[in-house]
Amino acid sequence: MKFSTSVTSSRRKNRKAHFGAHSEARRKLMSANLSKELQTRYGVRSMPIRKDDEVVITRGMYKTREGKVTACFRKKFVVHVERITREKVNGTTVPVGIP
Repeated sequence: MKFSTSVTSSRRKNRKAHFGAHSEARRKLMSANLSKELQTRYGVRSMPIRKDDEVVITRGMYKTREGKVTACFRKKFVVHVERITREKVNGTTVPVGIP
């Protein structure tokens, strides 16, 4: 249900806005929920994620894994978390991007 007349509900326009967003807008899009104690301390429910944040992954193959954010790629909408890696065929380990 649409409440605001200044915002579109068109799938096409929303996808264009999301994938064509500039870096500062992507920062807001890549925000994560805070723990209950942090919510009460700062008075906000979520904050943009950045390097050196402690995170818990809540979805996907790596659910319930914890770690520190090592890199945040706004261009790819991806975050790298320490100790979440994959081994390539040639034996090297690479960080797995968490969307």
